[in-house]
Amino acid sequence: MAKKLLLKLLVVVATLTLVAVGCGNDDDDDGPVSPSDEGFAAAFVFVGPVGDAGWTWAHNEGRRYAEAQTGAATLFVESVPEVAEDFRAVVVDFIENEGANVIFATSFGYMDPMEELAGEYPDVVFEHASGYKMNDTNFGNYFGRMYQPRYLSGMAAGAITEANQIGYVAAFPIPEVLRGINAFTLGAQRVNPDVEVHVTWTFTWFDPAVEGDSAAALLEAGADVIAMHQDSTAPGLAAQEAGARWVSYNSDMSAFAPDAFITAPVWNWGPYYARIIEAVAAGTYTPGSYWGGMDDEIVALAPLADDVPADVAAEIDAVAASMVDGSWDVFTGEIRDQDGNVVVAAGETLDDGPMLGMDYFVEGVVGNASP
Repeated sequence: MAKKLLLKLLVVVATLTLVAVGCGNDDDDDGPVSPSDEGFAAAFVFVGPVGDAGWTWAHNEGRRYAEAQTGAATLFVESVPEVAEDFRAVVVDFIENEGANVIFATSFGYMDPMEELAGEYPDVVFEHASGYKMNDTNFGNYFGRMYQPRYLSGMAAGAITEANQIGYVAAFPIPEVLRGINAFTLGAQRVNPDVEVHVTWTFTWFDPAVEGDSAAALLEAGADVIAMHQDSTAPGLAAQEAGARWVSYNSDMSAFAPDAFITAPVWNWGPYYARIIEAVAAGTYTPGSYWGGMDDEIVALAPLADDVPADVAAEIDAVAASMVDGSWDVFTGEIRDQDGNVVVAAGETLDDGPMLGMDYFVEGVVGNASP
């Protein structure tokens, strides 16, 4: 999920008091190893620069949290392209030269080479963010129901727009992104049925120049609010320069364009990383497909701007509560696609399978779901 950048290792190892060795049981078979034992390490492969906001920043905050909570040594490499040989070189180095016991890979494009490496290194645990592949022994996947706070952020944006035209700077036409755009649109339409969401594809995860230009083009075409599915703050800067508004993504980016900022759907990866590290160290790890929601607090909504109307803010709180207690979810019908076809019948709620494979836009989205 990134441009091809020069690959460089930035290895960060916690300087802790370490006592035992290895992963699993120690040589004396005295019980499970602690993550703080000497020789245990968790390694993270990041698709973009850590920076100070966005997708990779949020994952790195999760790494730091897990390190503090578990005492595990952690390693990371940033800006690793979604190229099999590049990814493989980083992971093999982590395992063979740094002694990593668990690998976290944080981009969709790492999935296939990670699957191969899991077969080659059966004693190492591999956890992949945003993918769907796994095995029965040492390869699992994890993600969050980001469509939930996306919907809430759409409600806020729908209340703020005066032009009834929202621009959406989108990364790649994959189910994750399509699902987020649809959820955002449904949320905006809940409070403002006249809203249209105009989508531009950038085919980037982190390219400030491209993403900023795309936002500017949407603003010039009539949008007065910009939403996004990338890692940079460039769309927000473009919105602020144009006197427009902005919904960021991944983290609270309000400090970068405070006059434009409305809110943001945000990630909290730390507790999940800590749980996996503890399980690997204890020898209790079992691969799975984790998809947590607002009830797990892996996803959330950043604070709302002061000018979001009080009645809409109260409704956002109520809808969020229904997501947390499981009484309602976003893709509950009736929902129609761009062509007017019913894709979710009245009173029905999509199961995870159709959501994970979503390949269409809902009514109100202007753009092509498969350019």
